[in-house]
Amino acid sequence: MMAADGEQRAAREVSQALARHLNCLNDENKSARRRALAAIQKEAEDRRLSSGVLQEVLGELLKPLLRCLTDPMEKCRELAIHILTHCVRSVPRPEEALPYLVPAITQRLGGPEITEPSEELRLALTQLLTLLVEVCGRRLGPYLDDMVRILQRTLVDPFPDVKKESCKCAANYARSIPEHFHMQSESLIKPLMQTISHQHSKVRVAVIQTTGAVIQYGNGKSVDDVLSHLAQRLFDDAPQVRLAVTVVVGDWLLELRDRYSYFHKLIPLVLSCTTDEIPDIKQTALNYWQKIGLQWEKENEEDLKDKMDFSATCPPLYPPEVQRPGLGCRELIFRNLSKILPAVSHDITDWVANTRIKAAQLLVVLLLHAEDHATQHMELLLSTLYRSCLDEEEKVVLNSIKSAELLGTFVDPEVFLKLILPALQKSPISSHLTVLAAFIRGSSCEALTPHLHRIADGISKSEICQGSEKVLYLEQLLCCVQSMIAVCRQQCAHISLQAMKVLVTILASPASESLYHKIQDVMLSLAEVQGVNGLQGLYQQHMPELMHWASKGHEHWTSFSMERAQFEILVSESGPVIGEHLDLLLPVLRTCLHPDKEPQMRLKLFTLLSKLLLKANESVNSRGQFHLYSETLIKDILVPNLKWYAGRTAGAIRTIAVSCLWVLLQSDVLSPEEVLPVQEVLMPQVLATLEEDSKTSRLVSCRIIKTLLGICGQHLDPDKLNKIYPEVVKRLDDASEEVRMAAAKTLGLWFKFIDERYERTTYRGHLEFLYRCLLVHLDDTDTALQATVLDVLKEGSVVYPSVLVQEIEAMKHKHKTPDYCDQLLLHIQNHSSAST
Repeated sequence: MMAADGEQRAAREVSQALARHLNCLNDENKSARRRALAAIQKEAEDRRLSSGVLQEVLGELLKPLLRCLTDPMEKCRELAIHILTHCVRSVPRPEEALPYLVPAITQRLGGPEITEPSEELRLALTQLLTLLVEVCGRRLGPYLDDMVRILQRTLVDPFPDVKKESCKCAANYARSIPEHFHMQSESLIKPLMQTISHQHSKVRVAVIQTTGAVIQYGNGKSVDDVLSHLAQRLFDDAPQVRLAVTVVVGDWLLELRDRYSYFHKLIPLVLSCTTDEIPDIKQTALNYWQKIGLQWEKENEEDLKDKMDFSATCPPLYPPEVQRPGLGCRELIFRNLSKILPAVSHDITDWVANTRIKAAQLLVVLLLHAEDHATQHMELLLSTLYRSCLDEEEKVVLNSIKSAELLGTFVDPEVFLKLILPALQKSPISSHLTVLAAFIRGSSCEALTPHLHRIADGISKSEICQGSEKVLYLEQLLCCVQSMIAVCRQQCAHISLQAMKVLVTILASPASESLYHKIQDVMLSLAEVQGVNGLQGLYQQHMPELMHWASKGHEHWTSFSMERAQFEILVSESGPVIGEHLDLLLPVLRTCLHPDKEPQMRLKLFTLLSKLLLKANESVNSRGQFHLYSETLIKDILVPNLKWYAGRTAGAIRTIAVSCLWVLLQSDVLSPEEVLPVQEVLMPQVLATLEEDSKTSRLVSCRIIKTLLGICGQHLDPDKLNKIYPEVVKRLDDASEEVRMAAAKTLGLWFKFIDERYERTTYRGHLEFLYRCLLVHLDDTDTALQATVLDVLKEGSVVYPSVLVQEIEAMKHKHKTPDYCDQLLLHIQNHSSAST
């Protein structure tokens, strides 16, 4: 009683002291008002009044101070707010001031336009409102409309600190009066979502946390209004923002009254956070998800009783680096997957790269939970992966491939193949093959072995293995074969032929250069699992079947035929193995190198033939049997292609054909006895090529004639010899020094094969002509040719020396280099003396 009396006395004393100052608050002089407020602040704050006394004093101060909130002078408003804040914080019954205080704050902050111009004072008023929520709590229930009106405005205030303080106030208010707040909570969603993308990360965090509280203690129907905004914040650069989303969504999934209705919308958000690059966020999301699963498990214990008692064992190929989610988590995904997958499928092809990456990562997490329940969603999953595997973002592709591998782990190959193989056959694109290869890698040998033939037969069909020439397509086709070998190992012996067809087709593609070494590695792996000796053993195992497969329909090949390219690969890549199958090689070459066939194709095949002949003992003659087919090669293939036809392409074919003939003669594959039967057919055609425009043709032809003379010269009668030299003599005037030199050396060899059958008197005219032509070239500008011609004439002088001497004497006075003539005459004289 005495204490109460003392407080009343103290209150009266303070009231008397404040009376004069309160009167000054109405003074027109702003300085007077400021001094009065400073004095009131000193009396109220500095004197450290008891809470009871301050409660009495507040009753007198409240209205005058609230009028000061509209004072034109900023300092006066500031002092008034500080005094009010101090009193509210210190008095025992602050709720008594609410009928006056809340409307006054509403007037300053809750209007459609900004009434309080000062940012700092708006912040101070918002802080005062937050304080009222803290000290009054439930007693603020009747003022819900005013509070919401204020918060609607302050949440979008231009000053970031006001936004943050408003968020704090709104969250606290929602927690204080949940039984009333839900009626107006939706009114705060719009301003919150307007502020959720503010440039300051702390503001964004505050908005997210407040949104969580507003919906948690308000109307749960607002979840739909905020989901897209929260999902967008998962891409926020600030980790604390993403963490805030994780916590808010996790709390909703644990505590929201209507959470069962929103599981399919909220679960993707929390699962997306489990793939965050920041470990703290990832772990927080995993912890929440584990709690959510356990809580749901307890809430539905009756439904899950059988599964809990007889829990399914972990799939044998479950990723070892991943901890298998609990039963509750798996069941939640299983029951909501049909609602979640369409949204994921949509987002995985979004135009924003980050959205596609998040969706691809989420799909992996979903499949890890769904396990074999993914089977019933295979059509949607496959159509999604077909698109995402073509994405330009590497992370999207990698996660999509990982998802396809998980399908291989959990889904029966029978189901998978029934869907993907028809799709692949209908429209062969690289992503189909990417998904197929990943599925094979994820599957087990036991599950996949019964379906190996089906897969191998499918991808080895021409419409699939020749579906595209793009490198990406070929690379994925190769991955399919590589995956089958890696998973099924020795079981791949049963599909080795189909695998080789695919690999040969890839090699035959024009775009396969960058994949050559990878293809070789896959072939070596295929050979290893079968226990055969490397690439040669692999080709040897399948060469007859592969040759029949590649040469099928060769009568209709063109330069663009894939079968022709496959045939070339088999012949060129099989090395010595092709030497065992000449009976399959030569008929195809004979047909396709016929002069009636397309010139471009013949050029390609002649190039192949020339490469084989250059290394005959390592390819076509590896078994020493090539000579048995030499007559066919020369008469049916080379000679017909040496005939003259107009056009550059025809000239190129003659050039490469004569080059093949030269390589053949130089390869020591043919013995002289094997050359003799064909020289009569061969020599006229080679002589004709001496007139070719191509220097290479003329040079090679000279060398071939010389070689043929060396082999068959002794068997040539005079008439045949006389048909050779005129064409060779013409080459002494060739534009190419090499050709001229080769022609001269050929003539030198020609003289060596004139024997007793060559009647000097009968054929004197031929010799005179030849001597005369050679003597002319003793004056050639090329000294090397001069010397060679001199040697040729010395060689030829023994045939008819007297005729040569006559020709020398007749032309000696015309020569610019008479020394050569003298040397030649001396040589003839010495030779005659020696003979005598």
